[in-house]
Amino acid sequence: MLFRNDLRVGDNGALSAAVNTGKPVLAAYILDEESERTRPLGDASRWWLHHSLAAVAGKLERLGARLVLRRGATGTVMEDLLAETGTDTVLWNRRYDPGGIAADTTLKQILRERGLQAESFDGHLLHEPSRLLTGSGSFYKVFTPFWSALARDTEPRDPVDAPKRLDGFSGEVASESLDDLLPLPTSPDWAGGLRECWTPGEDGAQARLEEFLSGRLEDYSDGRDFPGRPSTSRLSPHLAHGEITPYQIFAALRERGREAGRADIAKFRKEIGWREFCYHLLFHNPHIHEKNFQPGFDAFPWRSDDEALDVWRRGQTGYPIVDAGMRELWRTGTMHNRVRMIAASFLTKHLLIDWREGERWFWDTLVDADPASNPGNWQWVAGCGADAAPYFRIFNPVLQGEKFDPDGTYVRRWVPELDGLPARYLHKPWDAPGEMLERAGVTLGETYPHPVVHHTSARERALAAYRMMRGDA
Repeated sequence: MLFRNDLRVGDNGALSAAVNTGKPVLAAYILDEESERTRPLGDASRWWLHHSLAAVAGKLERLGARLVLRRGATGTVMEDLLAETGTDTVLWNRRYDPGGIAADTTLKQILRERGLQAESFDGHLLHEPSRLLTGSGSFYKVFTPFWSALARDTEPRDPVDAPKRLDGFSGEVASESLDDLLPLPTSPDWAGGLRECWTPGEDGAQARLEEFLSGRLEDYSDGRDFPGRPSTSRLSPHLAHGEITPYQIFAALRERGREAGRADIAKFRKEIGWREFCYHLLFHNPHIHEKNFQPGFDAFPWRSDDEALDVWRRGQTGYPIVDAGMRELWRTGTMHNRVRMIAASFLTKHLLIDWREGERWFWDTLVDADPASNPGNWQWVAGCGADAAPYFRIFNPVLQGEKFDPDGTYVRRWVPELDGLPARYLHKPWDAPGEMLERAGVTLGETYPHPVVHHTSARERALAAYRMMRGDA
């Protein structure tokens, strides 16, 4: 049984099928960064994967089996495992990224040509992207009809119970050590912040779900937009690594959802739906992290500005809500969803830097970096994606901060050098009187930067670039 981004023993169709064969089970994980169209993981995802593999290996061992770790192209490694074990059956759960689809399609064909049993199972998504289509037979490009079709055509199945025990394969099979396969970073030790925030693994996912259902769900519909409130589920990295499934989440909502309001439940279900939508886009557009979904944006006059890109990455733009988000990202491997939109809009519209630069930075620093949601959401904000926000919708970072972090709870946490300022000036420190800045210990240009661009002129520049792309006078 091959593990991938399905690092759990509960609701694992391939693992359950392996048990049901009645044969000894060998579980294997292949770190494949060599197969064609495979995108290597970012550093934050590698940190999470290290700990998630350790967690699932411990669970398998307690059930009676071991997890073999290998590195290399899937087909090449499988040739070795077939020779070493003499297996007649290979099982796995389906993937939907371009590299995973290509590798698994080839693997299934080769195994079946040899007369071996090769089967794949669901669990990653609620609905197969190849089957949820419009009346004309094309894929959905707008979320609302997609979500209606998904809700109409899909009755989420009940989760599959975790096996009680496994009859592990007793033969000798070599395995790489986890530390050699995925060494943890030592410099810089940004991983220290990750350890403070997260518990990777299936148990951590279930604990996070329980915490959400026991309190945070009740404020989700409204509170999820306010980064200073603990109103989000924080399940995204667990979903990204397959430590929990959408089926488990929907089942828990059915069982526990009565404790929350209908609006909160509906909103959370719809957010799971956006993840599905992004995966359907990826399935039908395998180059979505590289190419504009809307080809018209190929003519957009992006700017190359390494200095501006650097201050954005480091959270030194001079706009507190943007800087708070970028610092949260570096410290914790995540960023509040509302602030992700603000930070992405700032990069693509205030700085006119290509969305792909931001997508690559998030891919490397997010613990929930996802091959579908990450590029899909970046393209949505930039205006070039499916069902995207129009490019001329340009967030004012000051107004966004004042509206969604009115008392400054979020900014004060991540931009502590501004903590002494009253809320009315926290999101625009350049407007604070000099004596107030002095009392707060703020020296603009020294303890906190001046804005890298002026909002009004940056907005005008962005709109001019948009008109240029469209060929307007």
